[in-house]
Amino acid sequence: MADILITHSYHLAYDPKQLRKMQPYAPIGTLYAASALREKGLSVAVFDSMLEEPTAMFAAMLEAQRPKAVVVYEDDFNFLSKMCLTRMREVAWEMAGAARSMGAVAIVHGSDSTDNPRLFLENGFDYVLCGEAEETLTQLCTAILLHGDAIPPVDGLVKSDEDGQPVHSAKHLAKNPSWSQLPLPSRDLIDLKPYRKAWMDAHGYFSMNMVSSRGCPYRCNWCAKPISGNKFHLRPAAAVAKEMELLKKAGAQHIWFGDDVFALNQHWVEEFAEEVTRCDAVVPFKIQSRADLMTEHTVQHLKAAGCAEVWMGVESGAQTVLNAMDKGLSLPAVVVARGRLKDAGIRACFFLQFGYPGETWNELQDTIAFVRENRPDDIGISFSYPLPGTVFYERVRMQLGQKRNWSDSDDLCIMFKAAYTTDFYRAVRDALHTEVDSWSEEHLSSATAARVDALWSTVNELEPMCRDDEALGGLDELMPLSSPALVNIKRFTPSREV
Repeated sequence: MADILITHSYHLAYDPKQLRKMQPYAPIGTLYAASALREKGLSVAVFDSMLEEPTAMFAAMLEAQRPKAVVVYEDDFNFLSKMCLTRMREVAWEMAGAARSMGAVAIVHGSDSTDNPRLFLENGFDYVLCGEAEETLTQLCTAILLHGDAIPPVDGLVKSDEDGQPVHSAKHLAKNPSWSQLPLPSRDLIDLKPYRKAWMDAHGYFSMNMVSSRGCPYRCNWCAKPISGNKFHLRPAAAVAKEMELLKKAGAQHIWFGDDVFALNQHWVEEFAEEVTRCDAVVPFKIQSRADLMTEHTVQHLKAAGCAEVWMGVESGAQTVLNAMDKGLSLPAVVVARGRLKDAGIRACFFLQFGYPGETWNELQDTIAFVRENRPDDIGISFSYPLPGTVFYERVRMQLGQKRNWSDSDDLCIMFKAAYTTDFYRAVRDALHTEVDSWSEEHLSSATAARVDALWSTVNELEPMCRDDEALGGLDELMPLSSPALVNIKRFTPSREV
């Protein structure tokens, strides 16, 4: 029996899009928090709701463990957690109710609860932890186990006063500059066999996840950063290579790096490639990065380390849209990066975003043309999603109705006054996805060609019907509200060796 039961609220079966993809990954952020607790000598158990039904199965584990504290610690490295999905919110509240019914203290940490602490306190949680909360979590849990209700001041803590009003600690967001020195995620506390089976059954290989860094220093004005803000923490290259070696020995045939931005420091990437080679830890891996970080030397070192796929946040094929987003990226840099990755035999994939304020049919057509000209190996399309704490949110806040969060990752509804309705953007998404997928056919079949043509015909038919003329103001009305995202990467050096 453990004093602390730690869990998270994402359940794959509640997200139809991700269930179809069947690419489940362990909750690394949750497991890092478990490691932080264990390092302080606290007894911990983990309930992993990714593949386990989070109602009956969680209740059974509560009954078995009888913990003094239950912590719903969302995986900050999972983009689905960062999306603040309402289905996850509902699961978290159910867990809080179950914990309280058994007399346990209920604690929550995550992007959604950081943005909406009152809501989570009103729905069963005793404490909300905001920011980089591993150290705060250990302080709070130690106090609960040793002193009961006598909770000392800790950063990033929100609780209710006697009148039910939220009370914040003096520092609203906790910081953990020592994150890179934490022990490895406690993978031994969860069952990895169901993950292996899911991957092998669906894809024929087993992929595991890890991270080399936390946070992102760039300032794209639509990107919400409630946990780390613009802070960036980088683990030592040798430590990352050693973890890759361990995952390889554990049977990983592929690795997904969940970093917000990989390869920020080109000198670190060179050292990383050397360490991976020295440890015989080379495993094909996939990363997220920026096109302007794909220098010749960085691409060479990524290839040497085993990189097989790079996802780049291209967002739009219209430079005016990128400027309005404060992306700090030029389209020629994307063209160069795509070419370098292709020459190195690394798959180059584009993240795209539809619906940003000021984007018209002309800019959307620029994006379609840019994709066709540069032929990425894959694309991922999302719609502009206003989350609290962003410049974009402030631009459209007065247009938002009662619905302010997507229910699951395939919701993708437009919640502000965009140039077109949700149906139109979905039609463009379907047509462009299908066309890009068709490029993988060695000989394009007539059936595929006809399907692509039919989808684009639907787009052309919907365009005049789904247009919102009131929202079609030009991008010249949306001058960037902050300075371009220029980053001196020499500032970002690895932490001391561990």
